[in-house]
Amino acid sequence: MLKTSKAICFVATQHPARARAFYEKILGLTLKDEGPFALVFDANGTMLRVQKVEEFTPATHTVLGWDVPDIRAKIKKLEKRGVRFERFDGLQQDELGIWTSPAGAKVAWFKDPDGNTLSLTRFQ
Repeated sequence: MLKTSKAICFVATQHPARARAFYEKILGLTLKDEGPFALVFDANGTMLRVQKVEEFTPATHTVLGWDVPDIRAKIKKLEKRGVRFERFDGLQQDELGIWTSPAGAKVAWFKDPDGNTLSLTRFQ
């Protein structure tokens, strides 16, 4: 039923100015609109709505991620922009924080200013 419709991604923020700076300046997404309810970004053809909320508790799991061709290069670029990659107990991660899944995908996680967990993935 929806297979021909475009998906829209959502994350939440209590701090719109910090979220805007992060998604626009750090991640390099294009801001399309800023209204009273959301910041709207173009994420390579996918709409990302960063919803402005008064109360928010970040999920404990990944809420948004990107499939990247060179995960190591992206991590290094983001680190130069101040992004810190997460380390998790029980996961064997390399020096950049990359975990290799049983299927061979490479994954690294980081957080936005509101604590939303975001990821980079390089599928095999």
